[in-house]
Amino acid sequence: MYYRAMKSVKRVLKKIIPSGLFARLLPLFHKSQSVFYNLLFGFPGRKLKVIAVTGTNGKTTTVSYIASILQANGDKVGVSTTSYQQIGDKVYHNKENRTVADPLKVFWLLRRMRMARVDWVVLEVTSHALDQHRLWGVPIYAAVMTNLTQDHLDYHKTMENYAAAKAKLFENDVKFVALNADDEWFDYYNDIPVQQKMSYGTSKNASAHLSNIKLTPSGSHFSLTLDHTVKLDFKSSLIGQFNVYNAAAAATIAYMFYIDKSAVVKGIAEMQTVPGRMEPIGADIPYNLIIDFAHTPDGLEKVLETLKDMTNGRLILVFGGIGNRDDGERPMMGEIAARFADRIILTDDEPYDKDVAWLRKDVMKGIKKGKGTGKTTEVDGRRNGIKKALDIAKKDDTVVITGMGDYDFVKVGDGYEPWNDKQAVVELLQEKGRLQSTDKKSE
Repeated sequence: MYYRAMKSVKRVLKKIIPSGLFARLLPLFHKSQSVFYNLLFGFPGRKLKVIAVTGTNGKTTTVSYIASILQANGDKVGVSTTSYQQIGDKVYHNKENRTVADPLKVFWLLRRMRMARVDWVVLEVTSHALDQHRLWGVPIYAAVMTNLTQDHLDYHKTMENYAAAKAKLFENDVKFVALNADDEWFDYYNDIPVQQKMSYGTSKNASAHLSNIKLTPSGSHFSLTLDHTVKLDFKSSLIGQFNVYNAAAAATIAYMFYIDKSAVVKGIAEMQTVPGRMEPIGADIPYNLIIDFAHTPDGLEKVLETLKDMTNGRLILVFGGIGNRDDGERPMMGEIAARFADRIILTDDEPYDKDVAWLRKDVMKGIKKGKGTGKTTEVDGRRNGIKKALDIAKKDDTVVITGMGDYDFVKVGDGYEPWNDKQAVVELLQEKGRLQSTDKKSE
């Protein structure tokens, strides 16, 4: 309700204030909200040790790995991600469909964490939140930058602006920073002065060097050599090389805090899954069924590449075009789908104020460019699209449903409609008699 009220206020102000002046006043409007709620809740971030994770992809999983390590070390944690929030032993599903909520909810959550006396707070942080000062007044003890690839150019306009927005995370006397040495933008972030910095990756110059990476359908094994002297061997249940990087980021930042090495290894091993992130759906079916949040070109490519290598049959992709985002991404994702998927079910995603048929048409441009029209079926309605994929899947195939993760609703025009990919899958499998019961979501 608060978020909608603030949007209404902004719409009214935009109508009565000249556009040039409005653009100059908007940052002040955003910062004033954070200042007000900091004052109201007594600057709750000041007595918390906050670890912030940003980047285009991998944020939620990296946060989850860090939290798992800290818990293995015996610490009490507070967590906030796109998928879930956590205070100690209590886990809550994030029903916002937003990674960082409005300042009222951000500072109220931090106050609850402070009152619960958590030892650490681990936050997933977006470029929008940084640009709009939603974490103003929160001292960042440590930060992780996972990667930077094309996303949100509808908002930032250029990759340089996008990178600069992410860089704001490192401005306020951050004590520890972990950077991806293999990322294209590594040099940009490495030039930012911070107190203590480590890099992770397969690059020979990485101060946390990845090696012996072995990927399997049930997880991964890898080694990480820290400071050229300390070698740790890891086992993780999460699949894909991109998750190896997420685990390495978490292990690197934990090493910088002098967290016990056995807790670092144990924490990585104990992390089983993250809702909506390469999440397998177990059922009485002869094929693999996975839900993933991949909603950017880079994210989709990594997911499909990983699953392609691990699938003996066909890789069947269910996805659509998202509205109110960088228009250049939809054709890119269509071309990626054509390159990796054996069958494509092109359906609907979160449309916002765009026409779903137009969004599918925009994605189809990329599919055509990738010469994938012959293996593509366009299906109106996301539930119908998922049903089509389940109907055609055979033994040893992999069906992957991307774009929505564990969202509970979709934005349609000025309203919201209930939707959850996993729930739709469960209902469809139950109709087929392939699923008798499912686990309930956290509170």
